[in-house]
Amino acid sequence: EVAFTEAGPPGRPRLGERDFEPEPLTPEESRVVASWDRDLDALTGELRRARQGVTDVPLPTALTASQLLHLAADPDGFARELARPMPRPPQPAARRGTRFHAWVETRFEELTLPMLEPEELPGGDAEIADERDLEALKAAFERTEYAHRTPHRVEAPFQLAVAGRVVRGRIDAVYKEGGGDTATYEIVDWKTNRSRTADPLQLAVYRLAWAEQHGIPLERVTAAFVYVRTGEVVRHDDLPGRAELERLLQEPRPEPQCDEPPERDAAAGR
Repeated sequence: EVAFTEAGPPGRPRLGERDFEPEPLTPEESRVVASWDRDLDALTGELRRARQGVTDVPLPTALTASQLLHLAADPDGFARELARPMPRPPQPAARRGTRFHAWVETRFEELTLPMLEPEELPGGDAEIADERDLEALKAAFERTEYAHRTPHRVEAPFQLAVAGRVVRGRIDAVYKEGGGDTATYEIVDWKTNRSRTADPLQLAVYRLAWAEQHGIPLERVTAAFVYVRTGEVVRHDDLPGRAELERLLQEPRPEPQCDEPPERDAAAGR
């Protein structure tokens, strides 16, 4: 006896009541299924190649301070830049940032200013929209507590060996208080961007570099970001020393990797 569904037509058995053979595919249906199989094979091969295309990127032995920050924040993104460096388009905002730093430096004519290579020019991360914005920044700087203080050094170069790498960079300004064995120093980095996104790791590297380069006890060196637009001074009193920096930069992490793009597959229609 065969049971039928209430709504179904007579002659078709309810699923599960009796085994039955599926009807053979028509030629058109067979061609559609075959195309699905080809697409699945192509996609599977593409995924396999993408997974096999992950390569380790060796780190350079010397890094700029900016590269060190990028490595600490985004190892894989840093690896992609190393593996496939892309030319950077002209950045008017960066040029205006360089001009702002130069303007600050020229206010202190008694200081000897260093000769910088193009890649060493400060202000590359500036967010200065136009000439009017640049003039507004200058006016804002005049309202900061540093406007009428003469720095001890400006654009001070450094080279620091840390965590098996040599880190090179320049410090925007160093201010000195007192003299002799009791003198204290403040590292200052000008920030012209609109948001408080600066990484304290930058100040930690600058502070350690200045202290070790000049033989000064680390506890006599402080560091701060000065957000010029608002005049806000952000001092970090808990910056790591050498041991903490070494540990932070040597934390076990996979070697930075770069995903190679999969090849296009003609069978997948790409």
